[in-house]
Amino acid sequence: MRTRASRPSPAHTRRVTLSATAVALAAVAAVALPQSAGAADTAPVGFGAGTTGGGSATAVTVSTLDAFKSAVTGSTAKVVKVNGLISLSGQVDVGSNTTVLGVGSASGFTGGGLRLKKVTNVVVRNLNISKPVAPSDGITVQESTKVWIDHNSFSADRDHDKDYYDGLLDITHASDYVTVSWNTFKDHFKGSLVGHSDNNSSEDTGHLRVTYHHNYFNNVNSRIPSLRFGTGHFYDNYVVGAATAVHSRMGAQMFVENNVFRSTTVAVTTSRDSDVDGYANLSGNDLGGAATEISRTGTFTKPPYTYTAEPASSVVASVTSGAGSGKL
Repeated sequence: MRTRASRPSPAHTRRVTLSATAVALAAVAAVALPQSAGAADTAPVGFGAGTTGGGSATAVTVSTLDAFKSAVTGSTAKVVKVNGLISLSGQVDVGSNTTVLGVGSASGFTGGGLRLKKVTNVVVRNLNISKPVAPSDGITVQESTKVWIDHNSFSADRDHDKDYYDGLLDITHASDYVTVSWNTFKDHFKGSLVGHSDNNSSEDTGHLRVTYHHNYFNNVNSRIPSLRFGTGHFYDNYVVGAATAVHSRMGAQMFVENNVFRSTTVAVTTSRDSDVDGYANLSGNDLGGAATEISRTGTFTKPPYTYTAEPASSVVASVTSGAGSGKL
């Protein structure tokens, strides 16, 4: 007797069809959606690419100021873990080929900060750095190259005069090849200065190449960042509550890409406070009603490195969940 092959029921056919459709749609989505930068990058993206710090050197854990000062001295490869919150008066110099890494989510420094002066290949990650009383910055980078500042929480307060605290992160004196990523900057007047003086052209021109990505600036009044003479790529950052955010001056070239601005008066300016205006190109930003003051459009539109900029629509979720200490 011949047996007839059974046919699948209509309901089964629909389930198979729907399942195949779901798989196909998921595959399309995986291809179509941009790949967002990881919130715990294993290496810097941007101008600071190639910075390794202390690399695979055996880590030393410190919990006192004296031990920290001793541990970060010199140019041999070293990894220094900071366990606990250390009070500072002034700044501690960090040597070349160093990684400074906070333990947990609440370790770091208060009252002062770190100085990277005439050094190269330094990584600073996962620190809480708060209330750097002037003339100290939270981190000062001077005459230094290959620096990665990542997943730190910088803060002060706005209860004092704007000059009571100095900068949270200042990059000056021809420093070069720096990436600033996945940090939080909170409750401060003067956030991040790149290039300290209008009169420093001879030293700074051709240097000060800095990438800022996936940082969260919350209640920081200005200098987000302020850039003189150099070349800056500012992408996938979230800025809330600024008077003036990105400031390009003294011929600096800024590419401002896929950022989100909220409760901000001026998102980008090229025409304030200096005798010579800067340049800026904008692409894909969500200004949130903020004004722009672009007196000169720049030529810097394609950074000389590989990166993936996620769209502004996903920046708030990525940055608020991934930036700051305790997220590694």
